Amino acid sequence: MTGKVQWWKNAVVYQVYLRSFQDSNGDGIGDLKGIEERLPYLQELGVDVIWISPMFQSPMDDNGYDISDYYKVDPVFGTNEDMYRLIAEAGKRGIRIILDLVVNHCSDEHEWFRRACENENSIEAGYFYFKRTADGGEPNNWRSNFGGSVWSRLEDGRWYYHTFSPKQPDLNWENPMLRKEIYKMVNWWLDKGIAGFRIDAITFIKKDLSFAPVETEDGKRYPVENFENYPGIGNFLTELKQETFDRHDCFTVAEAPGVEQEDFCKYAGEDGFFSMIFDFSWESMEGEKDKSSPEAVERLKKKLFESQKFVSGRGWCGVFLENHDQARCLNRYLEKKDRNYYSASALATLYFFLHGTPYIYQGQEIGMENSVWKSVDELADTRAKITWEEKLRQGEDSGKLLKYFNDWGRDNARTPMQWSDEENAGFTKGTPWLKVQDNYREVNVKKQQEEQNSLLTYYKELIRIRKEEALADIMCKGEFSPLLEEEQGVIAYKRDYEGKKLIVLVNMQSRKAALEPGLCRRVLGEAFGKEPLFGNYIGVEIEGGKVMLQPYQALVAAAGIEAIHIGGSA
Repeated sequence: MTGKVQWWKNAVVYQVYLRSFQDSNGDGIGDLKGIEERLPYLQELGVDVIWISPMFQSPMDDNGYDISDYYKVDPVFGTNEDMYRLIAEAGKRGIRIILDLVVNHCSDEHEWFRRACENENSIEAGYFYFKRTADGGEPNNWRSNFGGSVWSRLEDGRWYYHTFSPKQPDLNWENPMLRKEIYKMVNWWLDKGIAGFRIDAITFIKKDLSFAPVETEDGKRYPVENFENYPGIGNFLTELKQETFDRHDCFTVAEAPGVEQEDFCKYAGEDGFFSMIFDFSWESMEGEKDKSSPEAVERLKKKLFESQKFVSGRGWCGVFLENHDQARCLNRYLEKKDRNYYSASALATLYFFLHGTPYIYQGQEIGMENSVWKSVDELADTRAKITWEEKLRQGEDSGKLLKYFNDWGRDNARTPMQWSDEENAGFTKGTPWLKVQDNYREVNVKKQQEEQNSLLTYYKELIRIRKEEALADIMCKGEFSPLLEEEQGVIAYKRDYEGKKLIVLVNMQSRKAALEPGLCRRVLGEAFGKEPLFGNYIGVEIEGGKVMLQPYQALVAAAGIEAIHIGGSA
């Protein structure tokens, strides 16, 4: 990584969940030609990179994260030629493509696993974790991430290991022949012109090879996620980087749960295994009873500041509000009564200038929200279905379970993109694979393109300002410092580099916040009293000698920076 132009530090990434983005042929499922059709939209939005969720051949047990052929596009999404053309057409618009790299596991329909099942002495049998036990029982009591055991049994008596679904057998990274096959495939795609990879569940590739059972206080299964980032994984990741990523101008972002602060630099430092890892440390509000309360905002602020103070100067992260594995951010961070243009734009402002590369998930830029699921039959997520059955067996109430999936389920992020008020939100002419959110006639791209002060317009301006040449050094090298830490309900910070300062000030509550002018002057310095670069309200109110931030008011101010075009609503 050292010495290369790290273009990705000043990029904005847009995540496309392929099944739900745009259907071009009327079968109800998004496809590669659909992305190509929407390239003008993505160019106008201003993004630099498109991250495409898995499009490889797959039985789709886990919506493509169970790959049966790493070299082929699944027919439901198109052809390899469609992929090559998309890479070229996106490139003409200055947009790069990255793909999901899923190498902790494959599909049980992959040729390797089929051969391993047919012959336990085959080469491919060494590509997986197989165990036999004296009593025929499960090798240990570990619980998979999708619920139930990590072990499933073949008819010949062998057990195979899977961190996720039984349809996703884990690959045995201890086997050097398997690793060579993986490196060959990674380089093949990089040679086709993709810019890099989002690496899925990578901290699970090293196992505790003793596979010893673990005693638990409640007698239930031991969660396998406690074996994330297991000692020795660095050897695998160093080799992966040397054999693939280092041979290309490659951008990599890892989903790396379980990486603690002491290992952060190994993963995402200047010479880390990856360009960056996702920062999951502050983004969850699950369990908050009143997400809009000042107390909840203070907890969010504490986690955000702790993370940013640590990461700044040590390495690089992908920062985000949404992805395909979570509920929509408006539902996660805000109570229903507080969801509106101002709160959505405040959230956007809050994260967009942090230390790291910002990611936008499809539909986030127009304020898409969770759907309303009326029964479990409407859910498509494999993890949800497995968890549903497991929890029912444990005596959980079905009504409470359905409410949980309405609040936090992964399907909420996977409903079709809302392009217009036409039937099926303009996503498909056919029957959508997953139901469209009911509010698509009010919340859609076409409507917001026609409105001057829409959330979509706000995101475009956020992207434009962040990518201003005058801010490049601050965004790439600027130190992060918290501001106004004692002001309840207000989250503020600055980015500082060689005398240049960018200040972000957000009132993250549904009531006004009164700030003393003297405090504002000390915090904002030269920027105090100047016209903000950007904001979601017009102007700043002064009342009784105090600076009054409106409910969910967001301001971006600057000092020591010239040649920036002022735009937006402020």
